[in-house]
Amino acid sequence: MKKRIVALIPARGGSKGIIKKNLSLLKGRPLLAYAIEIGLACNLIDRVIVSTDDPEIAKVAKDFGAEVPFLRPNNIAQDDTPDRPVFVHLIHWLSEHENYNFDYLVNLRCTTPLKKLEHVEKAINLLSVGNFSSIRSMTKIDGKNHPYWCIKLNENQYATPFIDGLDITKYHRRQLLPPAYAINGLVDIMKVDVILNHEKPYGDSMGILETESIYGIDIDSKYDLHLCEKILDLVNPALS
Repeated sequence: MKKRIVALIPARGGSKGIIKKNLSLLKGRPLLAYAIEIGLACNLIDRVIVSTDDPEIAKVAKDFGAEVPFLRPNNIAQDDTPDRPVFVHLIHWLSEHENYNFDYLVNLRCTTPLKKLEHVEKAINLLSVGNFSSIRSMTKIDGKNHPYWCIKLNENQYATPFIDGLDITKYHRRQLLPPAYAINGLVDIMKVDVILNHEKPYGDSMGILETESIYGIDIDSKYDLHLCEKILDLVNPALS
């Protein structure tokens, strides 16, 4: 039986680093548009909904074809608001106001605009065929950024392995490092029943979709926007 799938695009208006970051222009289009267009292009997704507290963002979202059935309550649109309350609000709102229930929720962040349609499709397919509570896209960590090679300062301000008790001399070559991954925020997909019934919205059996590091830039500054533009020039010259 086909799963009913909703894509959620969180886009609150109160970003601090870049004001109205979700409307920042990348190649002449707002970051919000990139997430919406990927969601709409995916035939596996039934609805693309933007959750925002900001009327200007809501208007832009509608102009690019997304649904904005509500404005997000202020109490779950703060700097420190975690993901789960935003997910739960959407699920409950659709159930209570539209009698609409669904199986999977796809989280498409505006701040990772280099996501591709194939990333979303692969994540959905992995959740559909595997015994996972969720799928999150990740980048493989290699070399100097690997956690086994990370350092912290102890109480004497001496450099010591970040992982307590680790003998880093056993991992002096890159080839000896065990596989490690970093969440990159390109796409997350979760089962709705896990979100509603679990403290952690991703559950205890999370799977990963490994993606190339070039796609995982997260927009936190104007420099990141500039870097994304240069990457788009390389991977998608049609947008130049």
